[in-house]
Amino acid sequence: MIPQLITSSRIEERDRKRDRVQDENVDRRSFLKVMGAVSVSSSLPKAAFGLHPASGPMVEQSAGTGYDAGAKPKYSIKFGVIGLDHYHIMGMTAAVIRGGGELVSFYSNLPQAIADFQKMYPNARLAGSEDEILDDPSLQLIAGAPIPRLRTPLGIRAMKQGKDFLSDKPGVTTLDQLEQVRKVSAETGKMFAIMYSERLEVRAAVQAGYLIKAGAIGKVVQTVNIAPHKVNDITRPDWFWDPAEYGGILCDIGSHQADQFVYYTGSTTAEVTAAQIANVNHPAHPKFQDFGDMMFHGNGGAGYVRVDWFTPNGLTVWGDGRLFILGTDGYIELRKYIDIAGKPGGNHLFMVDQKQVTFMDCSKVELPFGPQFVSDIVNRTHTGQNQEQALLAAELVLKAQKAAKVLTFNN
Repeated sequence: MIPQLITSSRIEERDRKRDRVQDENVDRRSFLKVMGAVSVSSSLPKAAFGLHPASGPMVEQSAGTGYDAGAKPKYSIKFGVIGLDHYHIMGMTAAVIRGGGELVSFYSNLPQAIADFQKMYPNARLAGSEDEILDDPSLQLIAGAPIPRLRTPLGIRAMKQGKDFLSDKPGVTTLDQLEQVRKVSAETGKMFAIMYSERLEVRAAVQAGYLIKAGAIGKVVQTVNIAPHKVNDITRPDWFWDPAEYGGILCDIGSHQADQFVYYTGSTTAEVTAAQIANVNHPAHPKFQDFGDMMFHGNGGAGYVRVDWFTPNGLTVWGDGRLFILGTDGYIELRKYIDIAGKPGGNHLFMVDQKQVTFMDCSKVELPFGPQFVSDIVNRTHTGQNQEQALLAAELVLKAQKAAKVLTFNN
């Protein structure tokens, strides 16, 4: 469902005048449906927004929810959790429950992770083994976040047991694993979904998808992702430092960005244009990769990604993640987790089109993945995540990681 618009008569009259003098490629009414609830400050001077006099006043809006989040989930399933090595599993579990999932049991061999998970989900039963969960015929889904290299083997076991699988990213760490996933998924008819949370669980990213589908910036030409992360040697497990365990920086955190490239450009085929990686500042962990970037080209557009582990401690969040989406009729910028220019909180969306500069507060946009994914499991559809696109994103980062030039900086 598309967010609804609440607007003032003054804005409507202004838009009607503009519509009469401009040849719109996208019907104005359908465009407005994704613009959300509006709070406009167009009467304030341009200097109040730091804008050049040649640009119009910034229109400030609050995006609508997108759908009735308070409605009872339409479908229900039972699911289990295996592997708590990455705490992304907390959000993954919450998304499935939000969509109508009933968490029955979980398994891990990490005492602290078990305790933390039980605090959040006290009604779930701690199983004695992975097999106990995999063999449970009442479960339709397994969600897992073990060490990255173990996610594909777990997913294959789940699919062969007649269950769909939702993996933390990266779901796949080698091209051989990817081949196995595609083969077993085709044979069993089961899904190997990957939780690309930087799109699926970020409200501003969801709103950007609504706007693009409505044609707000025309045809997407390119995505640019800047994805810095904060590293802390004390809290990281041993596997975190070994590319053989996590797949390398492009495979790991870069998988989020490849997913966004595929999704926003609508690419169904794509290749790696160039890639490079480096260990710039972690000599104590010589195999670790703390910097990487890559370029893609697909049948829907182009993409550039930069990932790194250099977020300074002065930033109050783990990374100043940015996404720039260039279209033929405008562009969108997401400041996902923080706006260092001064706006509080996260989920900021800026859009420039042929008419104006718009800021959208996306903090109230609801996250549709959970209900959509549960519906997909019940109805054997692919609304929450397109299976082929999810695996295409995985393929791109695996190819980029394999082909990446290793950089060294001596000065």
